[in-house]
Amino acid sequence: MKITWVKTGKWIRRLFPDFIWHVPEATQAVYLTFDDGPVPEVTPWVLDLLASRGIKATFFCIGDNIRKHPDIFQRILAEGHAVGNHTFHHLNGWKTDAATYIANIEACDASIGTHLPNGTPLFRPPYGKITRRQKKWALQQGKQIVMWDILTADFDATVPPEQCLFNATHKVEAGSILIFHDSVKAWKNLEYALPLALDRIKAKGLGFAKWDF
Repeated sequence: MKITWVKTGKWIRRLFPDFIWHVPEATQAVYLTFDDGPVPEVTPWVLDLLASRGIKATFFCIGDNIRKHPDIFQRILAEGHAVGNHTFHHLNGWKTDAATYIANIEACDASIGTHLPNGTPLFRPPYGKITRRQKKWALQQGKQIVMWDILTADFDATVPPEQCLFNATHKVEAGSILIFHDSVKAWKNLEYALPLALDRIKAKGLGFAKWDF
């Protein structure tokens, strides 16, 4: 099996400078992020693991999952993690008209606001796909569009757990934004790769940070 890694090239980051791909001012820290939760099958396990290591992360949550599992979302907040908007229904911006997409972001904001009155400026477009019009609106609303430079591909059933671990750790560096998914679809890879990735990243002399806003 040929092992490859998934890292966003600097040319892409230069091409889309309005997006946050990397945090250059970070001091020996990796920004650990999780997409698609909260779900009862996976998110509590992630929170238990992070608590056992004293690590804070950022969770980009689907609004409908917040509605379904408010207790888990409240736990994310109570344990000091940051949260971001990942739309209400996990919409692909390239396949969704601007009005529908914007309304979906606002619906997720409303779900978050039920638990966090001041909301969050953080937004991550599902699949990393967003149109110019959607992006312009989001930026006008003061949102920070957070992408990544390290994609684990844990969500892909064709990617074996060992490769997911390799993806997560091979090119990680201070200021990296690393994506895992607290979703049922990603569970097999996540359960294997996340604990080992945390160990390997720490062994590189790197710590972990969350967004503060």
